Amino acid sequence: KVTDNAKNSLASLQRENPRLEPTLAIIQAHNDQLIQEANKNFAKEIGLRVIHICLPEGSTKDEIVSEILRLNEDPKVQGLALDLPESLYSSKVLNAVKPEKDVDGLSSVNLGRLVHGDVCDCLVPPTVCAVMELLEDIGGKKVLLVGARGAEGAALQSVLQRQGAAVLSCHWKAPQLQSELRHADAVVFGSVKPHDVPVSCTKPGATVINCAHDPLSEKHSYGQQNNPAAEKTVDSLAVAMRMQNMVKNMERWIHSQQCRKWDLHSLKLQPLSPVPSDIEISRAQSPKAVDVLAKEIGLLTDEIEIYGQTKAKVRLSLLERLKDQPDGKYVLVAGITPTPLGEGKSTVTVGLVQALTAHLNINSFACLRQPSQGPTFGVKGGAAGGGYAQVIPMEEFNLHLTGDIHAITAANNLLAAAIDARILHENTQSDKSLYNRLVPVVNGVRGFAAIQLARLRRLGINKTDPETLTEEEISKFVRLDIDPSTITWQRVVDTNDRFLRKIMVGQANTEKGFVRQAQFDIAVASEIMAILALTTSLQDMKERLGRMVVANDKKGQPVTAEDLGVTGALAVLMKDAIKPTLMQTLEGTPVFVHAGPFANIAHGNSSVLADKIALKLVGEKGFVVTEAGFGADIGMEKFFNIKCRASGLVPSVVVLVATVRALKMHGGGPNVTAGAPLKKEYTEENLQLVADGCCNLQKQIQITQLFGVPVVVALNVFKTDSPAEVDLVCKIAKESGAFDAVPCNHWSAGGKGAVKLAQAVEKAANQKNSFKYLYSLELPIAEKIRIIAQKVYGAQDIELSPAAQSQVDRYTRQGFGNLPICMAKTHLSLSHQPERKGVPTGFILPISDVRASIGAGFIYPLVGTMSTMPGLPTRPCFYDIDLDPITEQVKGLF
Repeated sequence: KVTDNAKNSLASLQRENPRLEPTLAIIQAHNDQLIQEANKNFAKEIGLRVIHICLPEGSTKDEIVSEILRLNEDPKVQGLALDLPESLYSSKVLNAVKPEKDVDGLSSVNLGRLVHGDVCDCLVPPTVCAVMELLEDIGGKKVLLVGARGAEGAALQSVLQRQGAAVLSCHWKAPQLQSELRHADAVVFGSVKPHDVPVSCTKPGATVINCAHDPLSEKHSYGQQNNPAAEKTVDSLAVAMRMQNMVKNMERWIHSQQCRKWDLHSLKLQPLSPVPSDIEISRAQSPKAVDVLAKEIGLLTDEIEIYGQTKAKVRLSLLERLKDQPDGKYVLVAGITPTPLGEGKSTVTVGLVQALTAHLNINSFACLRQPSQGPTFGVKGGAAGGGYAQVIPMEEFNLHLTGDIHAITAANNLLAAAIDARILHENTQSDKSLYNRLVPVVNGVRGFAAIQLARLRRLGINKTDPETLTEEEISKFVRLDIDPSTITWQRVVDTNDRFLRKIMVGQANTEKGFVRQAQFDIAVASEIMAILALTTSLQDMKERLGRMVVANDKKGQPVTAEDLGVTGALAVLMKDAIKPTLMQTLEGTPVFVHAGPFANIAHGNSSVLADKIALKLVGEKGFVVTEAGFGADIGMEKFFNIKCRASGLVPSVVVLVATVRALKMHGGGPNVTAGAPLKKEYTEENLQLVADGCCNLQKQIQITQLFGVPVVVALNVFKTDSPAEVDLVCKIAKESGAFDAVPCNHWSAGGKGAVKLAQAVEKAANQKNSFKYLYSLELPIAEKIRIIAQKVYGAQDIELSPAAQSQVDRYTRQGFGNLPICMAKTHLSLSHQPERKGVPTGFILPISDVRASIGAGFIYPLVGTMSTMPGLPTRPCFYDIDLDPITEQVKGLF
């Protein structure tokens, strides 16, 4: 009966979860084959997979605990049971088993729930289940437990009492044992009877149950021959009950995998006025331990890798676990054309998720980009949001984080070194010497590396034995023949260093006169950063890294990282960086930080992987809010045309961020100088200036509408904004096609100040969505550039320089014409001229050059003069950044 019920329940679970492979691990530390066979047979009958870990007799508690801890972390094992000598069942051993894997139900956590009556949240130990199955109605009867000790004895006593039995427990040598045996309606022996303990006849008609596993039990009786009580053993039944518990555990495990309403403990805010500095606010809040946050949002212990107390990497295995779960709603935060006054997209992103999760009790995730060290120490300061809407700890967010940008720097520069080294070696060695070094004899055997075999196949050489290549084939194999004038791969560093914009490499005598002009880019402009942001798996990332084109050969054919044999090494350097980093907001709501900034020279969006994982974790009714860099014309356009194509995700709504002050600048307000007091136009009411500047807001709304996505305007309110100015902006935004326009003050009030925005976003996300891309990938490269320039920027036309046209022709010829476009353009204007605010018209957009990021999967035209290496200002932010040597606290970050 027990096995049939368990078998039917498991079959039902597997019909609903076809990829389910329930696995029970059993640690055994004795040589009794009977128990092992019983476990195997029952498991096979029910349909469970059993792994027996047979430790030698005499194993210590520490050795057993070590094995338990290993199985605790094995995601393929959902249940764990112990078959040990009685002396090893200590609390140290039992409590080493994770409560969620404890099939025998003997850990203190499970036992505590059982004793407290939380029957739905615990498992009854198999032996106890077997005893209860063998006992008939025991309400009001007297049950004697003999030798039932430890966790199992406590569980048995608790269950019997809950069934209304009068329970008495005594040990084998208790003086009253014989007397109690005569009066008990049922006797349960919890351990093997010592040989020197006589046991007289039990009460006639009493039920006697033996729980102790005794290989001689079939030949041994506790009573005398005239004992009228028939003894029953639980061995086989207890094993069947263990398997039934495993099936129950699988039901709980499946339920735990499913998206649910988070049981999230929000952190309380006590906003101060005036609002302190960002770093003071961050320090005033005590963040939750990241493992606590992870558990609250449904992450399993083996799905996170903890970095300190407040950061953790999240493993990609979660995507497979939640593969069948529906996604949540996908929200993009973009902005009007940025000004030095700041619009606050990151602050809106954080404030919005704080409002959704902490105040409206809706599962929501923020997905932000990791800031570059360049702006942090250069001109911008922190990038974790601001005020009472920020990610904490903000200094960890802004400084190093979990080292992703360093990994990108290492990988990028390894590839750069490989390029120059290969050119040097090809210039100074014969084909034979190159071949002997590239395919050396090791221990008397010469063999190709896997990546070399792949190169041979691309060359059409289907040979695997290095000794069989002809001289012509050897020459084709060893010579990449890189044309130095076509090298597009640059070295990178994550510091604003203007003097690395143009450099000469190879000037040492050891480089044999191979000197060429090169440059450094900022690390986050590396194609490897773009790949990190757009990849969908580790395998996809590896393939993209291999496809990166670094130069052309002397015949005009592309040379890739795969040709250089460096793909595997790059993947190794990036193996941890591919995992999103989990952090939290000031109100304890979850945040993913992944990939990098710079939407003017790159695509400037957080990662596809972070978004995909977050969308699964929030569930169908939840929200994932991610941010695009700069204005809607830059970051949002790339989000839709590049990122959405790579991910296959469809956005639900766009939040367009604006401020009254920034709109005044677009309306013709005076220039702003960093550090100088604001002119009165920005601090006093000026409705005409606001109305004039709303042209930029209207244009960005129109750009959003090109993609068919509802837009909600979030107006970041400052204390200098008058109610009339705020009302005017909201009125114009709605008249221009925005679904809604909402004033927000989350910077000074936290999530509470963005509740109305959250409600508007929730309503907009339920509207009809007719998302579409701006252009077809099949169009010619120049035509795709023209569509962006005319429809998004408002240009009259484009003008390609001869160099740009030459590159367009080359990429088309090489088969790269069907890639999306990533425009490298100033973020300070809709046009290519930073000083032109508002909505410039009638301009011709100059394309000075066109480059390709084949691994990332886009073509990027350079509009006018674009620098990929920022410079430090006269007074950089680092003047204000310091470290207290006593407390080790960072000062002056923002």
